[in-house]
Amino acid sequence: MTVLKSNGVEKIQWNSVLISIQPRIRLDRSFDQTAHTYLGYALMVRGNIGCEAREFLVGVGEGAHAKHQFLARETVTSEALPVANPRLETVEFYKVSDLKVTKCEVEEEGPPPPWLGIPPLLRSTGNAAIGDWRHEPKRRNARAACGDAGWRSR
Repeated sequence: MTVLKSNGVEKIQWNSVLISIQPRIRLDRSFDQTAHTYLGYALMVRGNIGCEAREFLVGVGEGAHAKHQFLARETVTSEALPVANPRLETVEFYKVSDLKVTKCEVEEEGPPPPWLGIPPLLRSTGNAAIGDWRHEPKRRNARAACGDAGWRSR
């Protein structure tokens, strides 16, 4: 693999064609509490990572997507780090730098399917994201669901 040393960190060069773009979140659970964090986007790409040719997943931030507006079939070249802990990440590489995107010039009839278009930007309001579980109404407790009589008989 081609490794570049920059500030003591080893980065791997890759170039490929985008296959798909998908929002990437991390879901944490502790006992009965859940929380999620928006990490950006996962790019499924087919191409070369170092000297190896294959399909792989690369994680990019929201800023990179806002700047480049990724679309399927575009050519991308960059440098990235392998993930530090593969058990915590859904992608193989992240912390992308020197990202260069070559827009594809494909003529198509009619609009493309929605998964080939530009995915929407992640939106959040304050600390809670839109659609966050904290905005849902609270569940009724078991006593209210069964009624007092049904609760005592069990």
